[in-house]
Amino acid sequence: MDRTSIAFVVAIPITARSFLVEHFKYLKKEYDIHLIANFSGAEDMKCEFEELGIICHNIPIRRKINIISDLKSLLALVRLLKVLRVKSVHSVTPKAGLLTAFSGWIAHVPHRIHIFTGQVWSTRKGLFRYFLKFLDMIIVRLDTDILVDGEGQRQFLIKEGVLTEKNSLVLANGSIAGVKLDRFIISDSIRHNERATLGISDNKVVYIFLGRLNHDKGMDELYSAFNQLVETRPDAVLLLYGMDEDGYDKRIDRYPNIRRGDNYFFPGLTKQPYNALQAGDVFVLPTWREGFGVSVLEAQALGLPVITSDTYGVVDASVNGVTGLRCKVGDVQSLRICMEKYYDDPVMRKQHGHAGKKRVEEEFSNDVVSSSWVEFYHRILAK
Repeated sequence: MDRTSIAFVVAIPITARSFLVEHFKYLKKEYDIHLIANFSGAEDMKCEFEELGIICHNIPIRRKINIISDLKSLLALVRLLKVLRVKSVHSVTPKAGLLTAFSGWIAHVPHRIHIFTGQVWSTRKGLFRYFLKFLDMIIVRLDTDILVDGEGQRQFLIKEGVLTEKNSLVLANGSIAGVKLDRFIISDSIRHNERATLGISDNKVVYIFLGRLNHDKGMDELYSAFNQLVETRPDAVLLLYGMDEDGYDKRIDRYPNIRRGDNYFFPGLTKQPYNALQAGDVFVLPTWREGFGVSVLEAQALGLPVITSDTYGVVDASVNGVTGLRCKVGDVQSLRICMEKYYDDPVMRKQHGHAGKKRVEEEFSNDVVSSSWVEFYHRILAK
């Protein structure tokens, strides 16, 4: 008996590696899974997916807008979807979402699904904001099912007129992927080794960030708040992991109290967040816009209290005053006060960290989230 086929479309395969792999493992038990992405220069990742039993297809989808290349990608997607005759096509990220919505509609794919994980336009102004927002509205209009990775983000999109209460859904308790708990295991030896490798002593209070270093992640506010913090809290350390998209590592020279190799460290990207995060005492994400905030969940899974902004989306990833503290978006003083509270109160750090770990284990394990994806597909494909 032929198995039902499902296709997933992403612009770059690392998106699938980061957020979809565990779902694939669950879904491929019952369905044939196709992954469509720009595998050019990422043949190693293609091999990884194929070893899992995922059928991979290369279409050169570009992240940036380019009318000619986008049209070529659209036509290639239409041709491929007609050949594959999948029952469902599921997109992640804005560019892939728009191309998939059009191609799935043209190819008459019965179930066209997109999941919103954050909006670039939320921090933009003027005509460009309305243009990007309009593109999201096209996705909603052409697709048959719309998922959102958190209730806070869903309500934001409803308020903005992109979604309605009836045409959108959050699976489980939110989060696109959840946390693979068997990787995020607290270890004193890992904590010691991570700090020793960087040259950070055990008595330091380490504020750790993991993500893309850019304006939208609140890097300007984080630098300014930390620069003020260390004036009165000399044992504070700022540790950053991620891709430096806007040259923020070079900007520390503008802050007189931030000293590279002393109270500031930037090792770059890490492939092992479950180890890297254990060097920290407090996780910090003063973001301007966010989806659900997977890194916030991962930090809490390791018992770290978290400081996040009060922007939509990320507010669902922690509980203010219980598993973390919340600062105002773009507010340096608000962020500094939160950092001071955790510096001065190690008991609160421990209490919030313990509560966050318990919440992630009960509500956001990848088993919980992936099972909800399987149930979702059972429901829509049975129609």
